[in-house]
Amino acid sequence: MDSLNSLIDGFGTALTPMNLLWAAIGVLLGTAIGVLPGIGPAMAVALLLPVTYGLDPTGAFIMFAGIYYGAMFGGSTTSILLNTPGESAAVVAAIEGNPMAKAGRGAQALAAAAIGHFAGGMIGTILLVVLAPTVASLAIGIGAPDYFAIMVLAFIAVTSVLGASRIRGIASLLIGLTIGLVGLDQMTGQQRLTFGSLHLADGVDVVIVAVGLFAIGEALWVAAHLRRSSGEPIPVGRPWLGRADLRRTWKPWLRGPVIGFPFGAIPAGGAEIPTFLSYVAEKRLSRHRDQFGKGAIEGVAGPEAAASASAAGTLVSMLTLGLPTTAVAAVMLAAFQQYGIQPGPLLFEREPELVWGLIASLFVGMVLLLALNLPLAPVWAKLLRTPRPYLYAGILFFAAVGAYAVGGESLDLVILLVIGLIGFGMRRYGLPVLPAVIGVILGPAAEQQLRRALQISDGSVSGLVNTPFSVTVYAIVALIVAWPLIARLVGRRRGDRNGTEDTRTVSGG
Repeated sequence: MDSLNSLIDGFGTALTPMNLLWAAIGVLLGTAIGVLPGIGPAMAVALLLPVTYGLDPTGAFIMFAGIYYGAMFGGSTTSILLNTPGESAAVVAAIEGNPMAKAGRGAQALAAAAIGHFAGGMIGTILLVVLAPTVASLAIGIGAPDYFAIMVLAFIAVTSVLGASRIRGIASLLIGLTIGLVGLDQMTGQQRLTFGSLHLADGVDVVIVAVGLFAIGEALWVAAHLRRSSGEPIPVGRPWLGRADLRRTWKPWLRGPVIGFPFGAIPAGGAEIPTFLSYVAEKRLSRHRDQFGKGAIEGVAGPEAAASASAAGTLVSMLTLGLPTTAVAAVMLAAFQQYGIQPGPLLFEREPELVWGLIASLFVGMVLLLALNLPLAPVWAKLLRTPRPYLYAGILFFAAVGAYAVGGESLDLVILLVIGLIGFGMRRYGLPVLPAVIGVILGPAAEQQLRRALQISDGSVSGLVNTPFSVTVYAIVALIVAWPLIARLVGRRRGDRNGTEDTRTVSGG
């Protein structure tokens, strides 16, 4: 009841004219920035930190929250329409959203993403209000073996459900893990795969990898096949969701937050793992599995809801523990410290107006995001009316600008082209792109957690399975790995049983 009263007071703060203005500006800026590949919400908040020096803390953080959610939706917009993720959390949206756009259903994919963000954000923020203390206490108890088990689950789950075969999925994952090795060893400081380049000592930024594999690889692939196709503009399609679409999306909209919120709240969480796992779950549960990879709307709705809910989850650890679980949370933590405020268990007592105003503004921001972007879905989708030679030339230009903006180094453009050629080769030989991106994102973190767990156990492998949580996760991993064999054996037994019954029927006849 205290939380509800505090939230009502927070709405009194968030709904003042000036704070509403900051929320609207944040949503608009975030969406516009999210559309640009390479400039994600973390960079947007960091760039705007100096601008907010003159604002009061409440107004500044309300605007930052609007930027966060707006940038996540903007990133999914380019993923769906141009196969160019604006940030790593939007990678999954490209898998089903881009085939939908190519089939003339870009507006429906954008509408499913917008409503998914709204549903995920609303449910996630409600869970933030109700469950913040509980989730925070659970997050404290998760150790290195548990983190590593979660990442192994993400690796196995995605390589098992994507692509024509598991071998190709694993090959793609190994490519990503190899790229993730580039840079300095986080524990020893040794250079790995840097070829003597100081620039590569910092590693390859995941945005450059995602843009290279998706955007550059796709553009090169289309250019290689343009002579064989008409090159006509892609039709936009009708700008609303039909009854069949709604029947297929309402359950993913509700399932996504259940996956996204807990992963956003735990350290080493963020939006990447839950979006991948939400996609896997939707593919397993869908009655239209044959459409996955060809434009299944569930593959857009579920992951987008999970991404939005995870954004609310990240605020749990940051506000209650002062523990940032994503790059955006880290930048916002720096902003809190800039104002002389220290997030932690006492923040809700010392700065109740700021905290509850920020939480209430999340609800306001979700409504603004839906109101602004749902009507704009057909407008965004009209990008696809551009003839493909010009469209993909524009993609190459913006991809190069986004890659250069990451570090301001010309070598990043060379790396972008090399990774784009790798993406082209992966398409040529039927390797799914997503496991490679997962390998780059989670590979370094998985290595670090593995080594920490082994150090704690003095090198004993049993240290990886010494908690109930890790044992449970590995049991799920074993089930995923063994499931095709189990299904094959069950199918064979049913076939043998049916064959025996047929034989008895014939002999009896």
